Amino acid sequence: MTRPSYSSVGLLFLLIGYTAAGAESDRRPRAVQSRICQEHTNLHNRLDVVEKRVEHTVMKLEGELAALMEAIEAPQWRPLLDTSGKTAVDILEDPAQ
Repeated sequence: MTRPSYSSVGLLFLLIGYTAAGAESDRRPRAVQSRICQEHTNLHNRLDVVEKRVEHTVMKLEGELAALMEAIEAPQWRPLLDTSGKTAVDILEDPAQ
């Protein structure tokens, strides 16, 4: 008599385990599975809406930031932003001096 190899025995145990577990390991009724799938789909749809809103808000804020940076860098504000030498207006300076 020949001895079976370890892989044959392992495969046999795997098939026995699969057969004992049944063809479908999820024993929930179809209606419950359908409801869960629908909730999952609804969740993804809501996340898509949130993602679009966030992208729209980021684009709007980027536009506003660009406009503010453009206004700050305008020539009429340049002397106030110049850090070389003394500032044009010193709010901490004593007016009596």
